[in-house]
Amino acid sequence: MTDDRMDQIIGNLLRTGVMLAAAVVAAGGVWYLAVHGTTMADYHHFHEAARGLRSLASLTRPQLVILLGLLILVATPVARVVFSLVAFGLERDRVFVGITAVVMVVLAYSMGAAWW
Repeated sequence: MTDDRMDQIIGNLLRTGVMLAAAVVAAGGVWYLAVHGTTMADYHHFHEAARGLRSLASLTRPQLVILLGLLILVATPVARVVFSLVAFGLERDRVFVGITAVVMVVLAYSMGAAWW
């Protein structure tokens, strides 16, 4: 695989991921406004933000679609790093495999630390 081809694939991957995430978030936003657009906001009571995976059950379906779009947006650069790791491995470029592996470890640690 040439460097130009790899750059082209990575560009398409990032472009597709961002466009897909934007479309999913927009669809969820339109759905949310269609369902809750006329609801008056209650500013008299503070509602704490729910935490953890169990809090997903308290979200409405439009909110879950918006959350899915945000998940796709976060997963896009992670997919780019995974693709780069595989591509450099196929090219047998040990230096870039090592650098990309370090980036992947940092990404995995930062995502894992967010759950603790």
